[in-house]
Amino acid sequence: MEHAELNVVTGAFGYTGKYITRRLLAMGKRVVNLTGHPHRPNPFGEQVSVALFNFDAPDKLTESLRGATTLYNTYWVRFTHGQASYDQAIENTKTLIRAAEDAGVKRLVHVSIANPSRDSPLPYYRGKALLEEFIMQSKLSYAILRPTVIFGREDILINNIAWLLRKFPLFAVPGDGSYKMQPIYVEDVAELAVHAAQQSDNVVIDAVGPEIFTFDEWVRLIAEKVHSSAHIVHVNPKLAFWLSSIIGWFVRDVVITKEEIEGLMANLLVTDSAPTGKIRLSDWLTENAESVGARYASELGRHYDLSTNR
Repeated sequence: MEHAELNVVTGAFGYTGKYITRRLLAMGKRVVNLTGHPHRPNPFGEQVSVALFNFDAPDKLTESLRGATTLYNTYWVRFTHGQASYDQAIENTKTLIRAAEDAGVKRLVHVSIANPSRDSPLPYYRGKALLEEFIMQSKLSYAILRPTVIFGREDILINNIAWLLRKFPLFAVPGDGSYKMQPIYVEDVAELAVHAAQQSDNVVIDAVGPEIFTFDEWVRLIAEKVHSSAHIVHVNPKLAFWLSSIIGWFVRDVVITKEEIEGLMANLLVTDSAPTGKIRLSDWLTENAESVGARYASELGRHYDLSTNR
């Protein structure tokens, strides 16, 4: 392992980053976890070393990347809170990319989002688009992945919808629920990322699963799989957000943001691309019905500084 190829993964102990790291280790590669949480439990033991982001010390960040062949970047923030903001996340990511250039990293695999646009009224999607442009203008060879909704055991959105369906007699769907979603399994995203790293061409890949649902169908599918008797109702989006805020107050978390509701209803979580993932959400839910939604998954509890690894 001493002379094995070195790869750096941001958030290697997080969600998507953990699945990417598993694949890299299975391939005999060395991995460094680049993180803002150096004391987070390490599921890989001595197989993975840890380095700090050091966004405020670019020279140290460059040294952390020195010798790496590939950088897998999952760093982003889900929503603005306190010092965690989209603008700060953009600047931090630009610092990371410059450091990768200076360190001589050969390939960047960047996890973005489906349907980013610099003209989007939603800061999440606008920020992702601005970063894609920055990457395309950099010196790095790149692969940009654009996932829709990523599902898996550590997923927060599907888990908490299932939790709500298990715990409450009513579930409020914003609007008519006709807007669509095309979820992709986290293992499929990891496979796409690692495969893209082995290529040399600059590519942008829509990471989308084999099934498309309306949001209403999606919620009803989850309800069916977890044997929920909750009554699913359609309400004004503002009311849906208000209700989620009340629940958020009780669980001390942000259940969903206004921007996430707007993104859902704008059909930003589906694309016209052919499926690049293989695992069907409907099959996965059947296999994991007992555990999905058994407990509430706190975003703030998982990322106390609100850094998120998509």
